Amino acid sequence: MNTIGSTALTILEFILAFGALILLHEFGHYIFARLSKIKVEEFGIGYPPKMVRLFRAGGTDFTLNWIPFGGFCRMKGEDQNDTEPGSFLAARPINRFITLLGGSAFNLLLGFLLITYLFTRLGSPDVTRVQIAGVTEDTPAAASGITAGDIISTVNNVKIDSMDRLSAEISANLGQPIEIVVIRDGEEISIISTPREEWPENQGPLGITITNPTRKVTFFQAVPGAFVTTLDQGYQLIMLPVRLISGQIAPSEARMVSVKGIYDIYAQVQSVDQQEAAENPEMAGLNTLYFFAVISIALGYTNLLPIPALDGGRILFLLPELLFKKKIPAALEGKVHMVFYALLLTLMVVLIINDIVNPVVLPK
Repeated sequence: MNTIGSTALTILEFILAFGALILLHEFGHYIFARLSKIKVEEFGIGYPPKMVRLFRAGGTDFTLNWIPFGGFCRMKGEDQNDTEPGSFLAARPINRFITLLGGSAFNLLLGFLLITYLFTRLGSPDVTRVQIAGVTEDTPAAASGITAGDIISTVNNVKIDSMDRLSAEISANLGQPIEIVVIRDGEEISIISTPREEWPENQGPLGITITNPTRKVTFFQAVPGAFVTTLDQGYQLIMLPVRLISGQIAPSEARMVSVKGIYDIYAQVQSVDQQEAAENPEMAGLNTLYFFAVISIALGYTNLLPIPALDGGRILFLLPELLFKKKIPAALEGKVHMVFYALLLTLMVVLIINDIVNPVVLPK
């Protein structure tokens, strides 16, 4: 297959797979709406204009639309001041809350299941230990003799029991020599290295990439680790602004990306998959599967951020009614969501332009 054909196939695969994650999100809303006795007028595969109505079930039109990306779940009276029986606003606050959570719940569940499966193939990580996955040439780590495979035991006599602990200790000692004790071939080795105060993009103060050592597990043994990994991605999202402000990570490492940027990452992951599959056919597709697991979890958590126009923003407006029985006027809420929806669209355009001008490149 020529380069153009290969690129077109990669783009098509990405559109279908990423769109399926969005469709799954909407299906989560649909399932929980039906369980909550909220009428769903239309469940669309793809975005309008409508191509054809596939069938009608349970009072819902299932349609196929011309824009082949994602889908939507249109509930009765969702965007109107409609309190007729069966409408979204007529439902009990707890039912609306559950319905709004449903989309993210499905994305998180899919990500969790994919990671559980991957752990059975690749091993479950020991999150209490940190291992050196790689060392970049001409960096403090390379100069001091740190090598891939080393397990970091302590930094300046502080026990390293998580990646966050390691990051915090290194960030607290930029420009100063630190003692790093690593375990190599069962022996403890003391190494002195000086984290840089400034470093090239995608390298970090020492020039290392880190991971957690793994162990072989069955599916059910993998469940706890996958659950913790899924929760940790939400924790990392919450802590991101804190780490940016404190200087633990560089702004380039917390770059926001558009769908175009996500595609750039996907294309590079595909390339890595092909290289690894050539060396070991059993590894074929696993990086891509992990990529979509991470994206599915990210979609779940991002939609729960308390930003109007997102599910989390709608939950935010629901909380006064849920907790104090004080309902915010639907008209006011609608206007706020419209304003933020316009702002999010503007942000998306800016991010797309940035991703075109400055494509996302994964660290080697």
